[in-house]
Amino acid sequence: MQVDSAVDSFLSWARVERGLADNTIEAYGRDLGDFARSLDKQGVGAVSAVRSTHVLKHLIELSKGRLGVRSQARHLVAIRQLFRFLVKERVLKDDPAADIELPRAARTLPTFLDLGEVERLLAAPDAASPRGLRDRAMLELLYATGLRVTELVELPLDALDLERGFLLVRGKGNKERVIPIGQAALEALRAYLAGARASFLGPASASAAALFLRAGGEPMTRQGFWKALKGYARAAGVTKPISPHKLRHSFATHLVERGADLRAVQAMLGHADLSTTEIYTHVNRARLRQLYGEHHPRARSGNP
Repeated sequence: MQVDSAVDSFLSWARVERGLADNTIEAYGRDLGDFARSLDKQGVGAVSAVRSTHVLKHLIELSKGRLGVRSQARHLVAIRQLFRFLVKERVLKDDPAADIELPRAARTLPTFLDLGEVERLLAAPDAASPRGLRDRAMLELLYATGLRVTELVELPLDALDLERGFLLVRGKGNKERVIPIGQAALEALRAYLAGARASFLGPASASAAALFLRAGGEPMTRQGFWKALKGYARAAGVTKPISPHKLRHSFATHLVERGADLRAVQAMLGHADLSTTEIYTHVNRARLRQLYGEHHPRARSGNP
């Protein structure tokens, strides 16, 4: 089997059988496209001819192009997934990428907004306009649940259970999870659904399934929400770099700071591995050290 055909087969399998998100499929496609071009330059056309040296040469070329360790690791993950698939399908007997490792990247702690910044941001939309009601509901829900931005904009109307205060989310790998919604977010959602949402419906979209709509009844987009978020951050005087993911970090950090069970936070975030969620315990420790240094009378040298 030729490399290009193998990549196409893998991407189709990942989309249909594993139910991976479009963004993940696109990322795999880009990285494996780079790998296929590298193999072509090395004179390798068939997957049966690929050896670990070919994979290593590709990774070395990526590092020479000043690609960071994290990005190199992402490429290697895609390559490993491809060859695991080919071995599983018995196209190959051995995996040429199985024993290849990259240096570990230094783990940086996620940054987050403090409570005052969050409060100002959530209050920024104009609740007197349909757009403001929609955006406030989106911001409140994002901070209340820690959703990924793609999950937020793709939420169907029937994902909400306003009576019991829960949200059903379909996340990465098509996995479902149930997340509780706080009272403030519930009130913002009710205000949006009471009339603002209907104002975005057009004649041909009376039965629009998406929860959050833009003009004409079309679903809200990631780009549209990101742009609105940046505008509200400026209006709220938030000077930190802002993104939807920063609100997700803020959600998790504030829960862990207040003693939330890490397993519960993992379930709400939709992390497959607890080690991914554990980063927020490191954030909490760093925060405690900062507060101690700022407020304890003998935290600094030279104090009487």
